[in-house]
Amino acid sequence: MKLAIRTTLGILAAGVALPIAAQAEIRLGASVSATGPAAFLGDPEAKTIEMMVEEINAAGGINGEEIALTLYDDGGDPNKARTFATRLVEDDEVVAIIGGSTTGTTMSILDVAEDEGIPFISLAGAISIVDPVRDYVFKTPHTDRMACEKIFADMIAQGITKVGMISGTDGFGASMQAQCSDVAGAQGVEIVADETYGPQDADMTPQLTRIRNTEGVQAVLNPGFGQGPAIVTRNFAQLGFDIPLYQSHGVASDAFIELAGADAAEGVRLPGTALLIGDLLAEDDPQYKVVTEYAAAYQAKYDQAPSTFAGYAHDAVALMVDAITRAGEADPDAIRDALEETQGFVGTTGTYSFSPKDHLGLDLTAFRMLQITDGGWKQLD
Repeated sequence: MKLAIRTTLGILAAGVALPIAAQAEIRLGASVSATGPAAFLGDPEAKTIEMMVEEINAAGGINGEEIALTLYDDGGDPNKARTFATRLVEDDEVVAIIGGSTTGTTMSILDVAEDEGIPFISLAGAISIVDPVRDYVFKTPHTDRMACEKIFADMIAQGITKVGMISGTDGFGASMQAQCSDVAGAQGVEIVADETYGPQDADMTPQLTRIRNTEGVQAVLNPGFGQGPAIVTRNFAQLGFDIPLYQSHGVASDAFIELAGADAAEGVRLPGTALLIGDLLAEDDPQYKVVTEYAAAYQAKYDQAPSTFAGYAHDAVALMVDAITRAGEADPDAIRDALEETQGFVGTTGTYSFSPKDHLGLDLTAFRMLQITDGGWKQLD
């Protein structure tokens, strides 16, 4: 299913409309999960990409050339994502691709991008997207490994060393479970219980009960995204746990609080981005301007606040536009090279500095440790 195609606007600064054929254009492609089980990721991403392309074209485009956007909805299906990525390259003749709302769809798209030599910025979290580094693949969200390190650092600061983990078996949950297991020892944390749940499970009480009955458990960590973590949070509250519950950056959104229920979510801790706490940022915070301006524009257009996931799309578009501007031409290899040379680029997620050995460009300082308090967000560090 094709979600939308937005062609160039053909509007000059003087307000004179010209035929589209007379305008040069930069063909940008995107495939996101605007519908289906990952729509909470892909819908705000699609909205952001369309909004930003409209804004950029209205301001004169990139180096005088407007963006012709082709945007597909893959519904969270990796097979569709691969099909659309191939179509973007072969039929739509794009020079760059943004998308991959999930790890699964990203892995399908990146295979095409690498084979065809098309720069691709992913919106998904797994570390396997950029480790090992691939020539044409970049991404904007923090990795799941970084989330584990941020969470464990906060646990150690609270005197927590023994943890029960309950993870989703989806691509994101399984990847983060593996990463947390790998780094726990080095961080000074012991995982004393390790449970899982499937994407369709509606009750995690048995797994949580086993964790509660494990001797020495001081906190529970839930790697996952979608409805699973909301169910875990409700079940956790129903069972009357008196220890902290940590969630991943995969649920860092107001929608998670609504789905879990504010009462059940009270006190949940997780790593998130500056975008979630824009109203709490100091004006001298390096991210203040980009976060507040983007949030205001999104709120004005869609009558809702942008999610963390929308912010990943914002940063991908902004990084791509910056790279094309510096490259001076809409050539895939030139764009790729310019992306890799990006230094100190401030986004809603953090400040990006790429290199030939690093196609994420973020460190742990980009994460803010947050706590859900009174139905909203509180920064802890």
